[in-house]
Amino acid sequence: MNPRLLGGIAAGVTALAAVGLLADTYLLRLATTFAMYCALGLSWNLVGGYTGYPSFATAAFFGLGAYATAIAQTSGLPLPLAWATGGLVPFLFAGLLGLAILHLRGHYFAIASLVVADVLREVTNSWTSLTGGGMGLNLPLVGGSVAAQAQFYFWVMVGLALIALGITVAMDRSRLGVAVRCIAQNEDAAQIIGIDTRRAKVAAFALSGLLAGAAGGVYASWVTYIDPSDVYDVSLSVKPILMALLGGAGTVMGPVVGAFVFLASEELLWRNLLSFHAGLLGLLVVALVLFLPDGLKSIRWRGIIAPRAAPGARS
Repeated sequence: MNPRLLGGIAAGVTALAAVGLLADTYLLRLATTFAMYCALGLSWNLVGGYTGYPSFATAAFFGLGAYATAIAQTSGLPLPLAWATGGLVPFLFAGLLGLAILHLRGHYFAIASLVVADVLREVTNSWTSLTGGGMGLNLPLVGGSVAAQAQFYFWVMVGLALIALGITVAMDRSRLGVAVRCIAQNEDAAQIIGIDTRRAKVAAFALSGLLAGAAGGVYASWVTYIDPSDVYDVSLSVKPILMALLGGAGTVMGPVVGAFVFLASEELLWRNLLSFHAGLLGLLVVALVLFLPDGLKSIRWRGIIAPRAAPGARS
């Protein structure tokens, strides 16, 4: 593995560990949100970044994982098994959904993936005996003080983000990673040289569902109350796209960098612009695609910030 990548991961884990040990509940909340954003950004990156398919299904997987965990937890399952359920159900659902819609390409696939969250929201609202309908579900509290609970969910979410990063690294270095990168470049050519494109796309989509669903499951336990409008919010599909595009889609650490920049912007600026929040998200996606297709590193590559000249070089 690249030593710079290892160094960056080590530095990030050390910084998060310091936050977990020393920070107050407010900073712990921010750090937990950052870890969740990392998991969601990395989840989308497996499909949108590596495979090149513009998925808007992250909110569907997140909400499905949240409700699967909530139902499992309120039924008496221990937390680890409830979280495993929250990852497994979206994993299987994403695999089946991928078989149904991954033959579509471009904006056709984007639209098909976008409506999935709306369909699941309506099913959740209607199935009141299982999901509580529009009233939502209350989840049991974890024992301990407020500070102890904040630290507990911080470490769980950080662990999930590291698992997501590990899956991304493993895929990046595997035959699946080679296959999805070929699909992103030219799917027809990938088929000609013998790549099973359908299998590769479904595998990446299912892994994306697994990570987003697990994040939704931990989120549900963390906030202790969920309702359909919260966990199936369309912004949960758009935010991961922004994070990946900000840091560099199709790279290992891009979504992590993007998650940090996005959270900082959200906390410092967007909280004061809530009425324009959805519109700004859409405009940012368009601006990033048009002007910074490789994320923030495009700034240097396009010469907006010129690299420092070597000593002795002519101006």
